[in-house]
Amino acid sequence: MELDLENPLTISHDVRSDTLTSLFSLESDHMPSETYFQTLQARDFDISIRREAVASISQLCCNYDNLLQYLAVNYLDRFLSCQGMLQPKPWLIKLLAISCVSLAAKMKKADFSLADVQGDGGIIFDTQTIQRMEVLILGALKWRMRSITPFSFISFFNSLFKLEDPPLLQALKARAAQIIFKSQKDAELLGFKPSIIAASALLFASHELFPMQYPCFKKALSNCSYVNKENMLQCYSAMQDIEADGFDSVLEMVSSSVTAANVLDHNFSSSAESGKTTVTGMTTLRLERDMKRRKISEYCKDHRVQISQIQNC
Repeated sequence: MELDLENPLTISHDVRSDTLTSLFSLESDHMPSETYFQTLQARDFDISIRREAVASISQLCCNYDNLLQYLAVNYLDRFLSCQGMLQPKPWLIKLLAISCVSLAAKMKKADFSLADVQGDGGIIFDTQTIQRMEVLILGALKWRMRSITPFSFISFFNSLFKLEDPPLLQALKARAAQIIFKSQKDAELLGFKPSIIAASALLFASHELFPMQYPCFKKALSNCSYVNKENMLQCYSAMQDIEADGFDSVLEMVSSSVTAANVLDHNFSSSAESGKTTVTGMTTLRLERDMKRRKISEYCKDHRVQISQIQNC
């Protein structure tokens, strides 16, 4: 039976109380160990190895569903948390990455060909080598391959918002999924349960898309008996930082050739003779922060316009 990440324990799309309780009670079994994130935090070297493995998985999955990549990275983190970090050998990292993707493809019954994904040159592994690594992964994960992920909780948390308009509900779900996909690459969220990540992503999405209803959504999630409010807000804050870092990266690319400081130096370079005003480094930082806030504001505004258009249809 094909694994549906939204319904890993049942083929039904109806959320029954017994299934829901099982999801929350079993989700910790599908997470990396508690010490995994702490180990990554303590050793930048380990972070770089994980980053390389995740990048390899992303490349292998570029022509497939994002859910396939998410499942493969879930297997990767759970395996590394059980077995310890790999040696920094490119061939070993790639072998683990392709084995995780292969297992994820089998679970999702995806049309996946090892020959196709390895056709880009570089290191090529034979089928037996990949199968041996798959067996190691299966043993480390105790054959718990029907992973409970944040997507398993989206429908339940969405039901708490009482949104009756399907397009709006779908827009909220789609934006939350984007946030979840992006956040998985960042090790900061590895210590949070899948349900907390789902709740935080929906909260983040609701703040972008429905700012007026955001307080009500926050209250609904905070009052849910399955949600630890403090953990949810910590995760929400981490997601904000990840999103902000994305805008920082954009600014860095834009400013690589012509930085705000260079522009200011060119237009406002001061000297005692000219009497022009000196622009300090602090002023430059403030301008960069203003640019960042403006980009975020414009991004959120664009999404709200799209939602308003849906509402007016």
